[in-house]
Amino acid sequence: MLSTMQDVPLTVTRILHHGMTIHAKSQVTTWTGESEPQRRSFAEVGARAAQLAGALRDELGVTGDERIATLMWNNSEHVEAYFAIPSMGAVLHTLNLRLPPEQLVWIVNHAADRVVLANGSLLPLLVPLLPHLPTIEHVVVSGPGDRGPLAEAVAATDGRVRVHEYEDLIAGRPTTYDWPELDERTAAAMCYTSGTTGDPKGVVYSHRSIYLHSMQVNMAESMGLTDKDTTLVVVPQFHVNAWGLPHATFMTGISMLMPDRFLQPAPLADMIEREKPSHAAAVPTIWQGLLAEVTAKPRDLSSMVRVTIGGSACPPALMEAYDKLGVRLCHAWGMTETSPLGTTSNPPAGLTAEKEWPYRVTQGRFPVGVEARLTGPGGDTLPWDNESAGELEVRGAWIAAAYYGGADAEPLRPEDKFSEDGWLKTGDVGVISPDGYLTLTDRAKDVIKSGGEWISSVELENALMGHPDVAEAAVVAVPDDKWGERPLATVVLKVGASADYESLKTFLAGKVAKWQLPERWSVVDSVPKTSVGKFDKKVIRKRYADGELDVTRL
Repeated sequence: MLSTMQDVPLTVTRILHHGMTIHAKSQVTTWTGESEPQRRSFAEVGARAAQLAGALRDELGVTGDERIATLMWNNSEHVEAYFAIPSMGAVLHTLNLRLPPEQLVWIVNHAADRVVLANGSLLPLLVPLLPHLPTIEHVVVSGPGDRGPLAEAVAATDGRVRVHEYEDLIAGRPTTYDWPELDERTAAAMCYTSGTTGDPKGVVYSHRSIYLHSMQVNMAESMGLTDKDTTLVVVPQFHVNAWGLPHATFMTGISMLMPDRFLQPAPLADMIEREKPSHAAAVPTIWQGLLAEVTAKPRDLSSMVRVTIGGSACPPALMEAYDKLGVRLCHAWGMTETSPLGTTSNPPAGLTAEKEWPYRVTQGRFPVGVEARLTGPGGDTLPWDNESAGELEVRGAWIAAAYYGGADAEPLRPEDKFSEDGWLKTGDVGVISPDGYLTLTDRAKDVIKSGGEWISSVELENALMGHPDVAEAAVVAVPDDKWGERPLATVVLKVGASADYESLKTFLAGKVAKWQLPERWSVVDSVPKTSVGKFDKKVIRKRYADGELDVTRL
């Protein structure tokens, strides 16, 4: 027996139409670094998206599911591309501007992008790549930046590549578009993993998955924002669809404050003080930098009551510091393959602040759209008892079932990433409480296996970053003749601090088991980061192996 319900496709187009009509007055505000930011209403963004779609079809000849790349900061034009490209039936492909050039070349060629939309300030990154991107036929440039080198590079392609100015391209075009009725399971957007091991892997999001993920972002148990809120979208639009915020905001009328290229602590503090967002989203390193900025030069952060923080574990000490400023940091967990929202750490209702704390420091609780299980080394399923640690596997409507195999190729389902019954192997190790709260103890590749026992590098890092003299700390496994592996602690001291290794080790004592205390220590100027702001531990391990670190053994 079938239902009597209408079968209306869940598409990005419907999100766009809803946002630009029902929430027409909500705004996308882009910081310019000048006295007045650029402001566009959702209605204007929708109209310009229609103009962009018309230009891509009529002027550039985009048809079908061709891939359109973006090399852009978080700004209004990028939001327009977010809606125009999928809604016309093409595929939005956001490029991570922090990846090494050789990875960007591989990704563009693998996706077979035909058009790239780029901000003028990023042309120095794009221009050297053009000779190695044979599928690119059009470059559309928006915003300030020197076009001279681009013209020279294009001339060297013997007419293969044409350059267009974004505003000139859309000017005078109709502000409506005959959007096609799309199958909700067709591709809407794609994003590649950072490729820390092997080539980057492409994840292709459907219209349906984006629609359902956006609904979850807006639920009270997740970010829970409304049209009374403004969110400061620091998390890059090239990083897993900016955690779903551009689409989620058009669903509920949440205004967006976009920082463009002004991602340093000082301009971020100025944005918050002037524009008064109530919410923000970014990785922990952003909030560590902002805390140092407002400590040195106080700003009014009182409007911002809630921050969604993910990408890597947030040190509890950072949460406590922002609590004192009246800003609540809320853990979330996810990855490129999960669209990315997997969990959000909202404690159960009715608890005191003291009883909330154990929940806040977890990665959060699974929503209805994400099923989870833990597997042991032998593949056995482990209980949710908050003690049994295993690798996290997930499945759901916005969870990847495979990787993009390339044009005319079958999807890839490597055994180390997908189980036989289709669950995604996340590579994260953790425990789950009986009521569904996830606590990650490490990445599977970063667990320290010492004398037959596991040591959590994350637990050691969080404890160290609670020391008043420590700005950052990263812990990695290094070879040990007796125990197989032992922890190496690398620390970044705050300006003017002079903590010694003995005092740091004493600080850790009592917070972790004695046998877990590191014997090897090194002070570094900075912890190397990946393209999305996570600690790049493979770099630390290589520097240790190559003898580049000044290591003291206690």
